[in-house]
Amino acid sequence: MIVDSAWAERNIGFDAAKGSAPVSAFADNRVASSDDPDDFAREIIAFDSEGPEGAAFTAFTKSTGLSRFTDIPWPNGLAPVTGGKPGSGAGPLPRADALVVTWTVDEGHALSRVLTPGKDSRNDYVPYTHNYTSIARTMSPDSPAMQAKRLGAFWTTTIAGNNVVVFKSESHLSQDTNRRLPADGVLPNALLWKQIIEEVQPKVVLTTGTAGGIGKDFEVGDVIVSSVVRFDSRNWLKSAPFDAASYQSQPAATKYLTEAAGLFKANAGQLPTDNTRPPKIVQVAPADLASSVVTTDFFGFDTSDNHYKLWGLGDVSEMGDAVLGMVAQQLGPSAPRWLAIRNVSDPEINAAGLTLKQQAAFAANIYKAFGRWSSVCSAIVCWAQIAAL
Repeated sequence: MIVDSAWAERNIGFDAAKGSAPVSAFADNRVASSDDPDDFAREIIAFDSEGPEGAAFTAFTKSTGLSRFTDIPWPNGLAPVTGGKPGSGAGPLPRADALVVTWTVDEGHALSRVLTPGKDSRNDYVPYTHNYTSIARTMSPDSPAMQAKRLGAFWTTTIAGNNVVVFKSESHLSQDTNRRLPADGVLPNALLWKQIIEEVQPKVVLTTGTAGGIGKDFEVGDVIVSSVVRFDSRNWLKSAPFDAASYQSQPAATKYLTEAAGLFKANAGQLPTDNTRPPKIVQVAPADLASSVVTTDFFGFDTSDNHYKLWGLGDVSEMGDAVLGMVAQQLGPSAPRWLAIRNVSDPEINAAGLTLKQQAAFAANIYKAFGRWSSVCSAIVCWAQIAAL
């Protein structure tokens, strides 16, 4: 699918490229007048559909909040069972069979609705501050982790007898160091990944959330399950030794993927009305580098003129998952199996007649309208991977 202004009018309720929502509908009102497309990355991270900016955005558009969330009709005996309070967060994370990590505020809302029913990632999860001072030492003062004074927040759940730590990160590759490679070349986000993996000692690690679809075949809500990730570094990471590295893990478990696709139906009505079919699940094998999850060091998204040269690099682009692959490689034989489970929150954009800033605004507005709902789909696929352990 290629989306344009007419698509935006029908599905979001305004021309999301050339028009603008009220300043009150921005998590950071400075983004409303910014000329830097990369600033929209921070807007996507911080935008809270359950907060004042979400209420303003919903009032101005056709988007719906998670008050419309429909409980998922899980197969008998396989529903997630939310655990009790899992400690203070000042010490190590609890050990578990699976570790699930997500990134933005709205991804956290969606993931917690699906995997920890009754507990919300923003309001209820336990702040995680273990070794915060040490890891935050190289972070920029305005990074999300420094602003929140924590590395993330977490809760636990059980799926098919498997214990799970669900973690909403405040550390972000694109934000931790204000787009500068630390002098020692060590990314704060990599330090966090190494620490939480060693604490949880999981059988599988899942990184999950929204991403931009690459190519015409994807619609909002589609889910890519990838055992291969790659860096596409053209900006502040272009001098890093891993600037174009790729990493592979073991293939996804297929046992419950058909059931997962069927479970999308409960909330698929909140996705764009122009979607031509139900959301699909795409499995990416370790050797299929051309269908990988692509981690960029810029706010990239697919356009009809291939502005960011993403065609042929992968199925979706986002801003962090390759760090997990890099850390897993560094851990060597002790590394757990891992997967990147990304939903398409914005499809290819028709670039005709639009400036790059307008295209970036368009991509961000699609996320703000539908990112939480597309994230419900990827959260269900996380469930399928854990249930199959």
